[in-house]
Amino acid sequence: MALVYRRAGLVLKRDSRSADPLVKALQQDLRRLGYLRSGIDGQFGEGSERAVRSLQYDLLNAVPHGSDGDAPVPLKAFNRGRVVSVTGVCDQGLVACIDDMLADHRLPTLPRSDDPARANRDAFAALQTLVGLRVPRPFLLAILLQESDGQHFRTPTEANGDDFIVVGLDRNDQGHPDRITSRGYGIGQYTLFHHPPRADEVASLMLDPVRNVQRAVGELNAKFETFVSGPTPGQQADDRLAEVGTAALRRCRYATDDARYMLDCVRCAAESRVNIGATTPLHPKTTDTLQPTQYHPETSYQNVPDRATLGCDWPYAVRRYNGSGMNSYHYQFQVLQRLTRPPLSV
Repeated sequence: MALVYRRAGLVLKRDSRSADPLVKALQQDLRRLGYLRSGIDGQFGEGSERAVRSLQYDLLNAVPHGSDGDAPVPLKAFNRGRVVSVTGVCDQGLVACIDDMLADHRLPTLPRSDDPARANRDAFAALQTLVGLRVPRPFLLAILLQESDGQHFRTPTEANGDDFIVVGLDRNDQGHPDRITSRGYGIGQYTLFHHPPRADEVASLMLDPVRNVQRAVGELNAKFETFVSGPTPGQQADDRLAEVGTAALRRCRYATDDARYMLDCVRCAAESRVNIGATTPLHPKTTDTLQPTQYHPETSYQNVPDRATLGCDWPYAVRRYNGSGMNSYHYQFQVLQRLTRPPLSV
């Protein structure tokens, strides 16, 4: 079936007009293809323009290879000379590409839910019953709330019909700002660096929120074991090195046979808190201070649990879970703050 906005001469672009059903249809397809972060409201605003620009960029430049594997189909194959530049304007050449992409069985699309509110409640409830985790449950729940507000699917409103899986889009290539460098999916925001996803990734990471989180648990544990106090400088968290040194990794201050083992994080977080200001060094062995970024405009955080006195190394793993730059410090402080706002639920 031809797309409703596939009409000779029709152009959709950023403007200030009232909601347009053709724009809404375009937004739904941009969400389905993994280019629009959120919002199906018929308003062609900044988000829709960025989504169109990123799709145009991929049709011109994308390769199927990622650091975590290959995509099932190269997106450049859908261009066939119909997109010649990145404009943010959806013309009929781009529409034809979208039509072909949606019709190709090799290109999985992002899932949606018929009852996202219930699916989200069920998903979060299931996660809170998981046992045998290799990471502390309170830290895990704080990360899920930070990553996705504990939501696996967007919940539509009267003005916004978005019921697709939650997706986070990173654009971290300064030389190519329209390039989406990675996508995080679902409640755990498990990240893929290739696009589009494979069918097995849709089944395991997107349709099943528990498996989505289990993959995130594995990633967090890997960061803990490898990038907090690793054997080489690139595998050592500088904040941990400054505050703890090279001592053995600490999963918890309590012994493994203690009922509080990896479960009493909220109480530990309440024991000592610090304020992070614009002049506060990021750790004792640096003069660098908190700086705003494209993702985090904040310059201060109040009542942050003191990572140096928690008695475990999970705060350092949390930071490396989000990378190693300035954004990772914002992320670390925000996750730690969530431990001070129980109950950890949605």
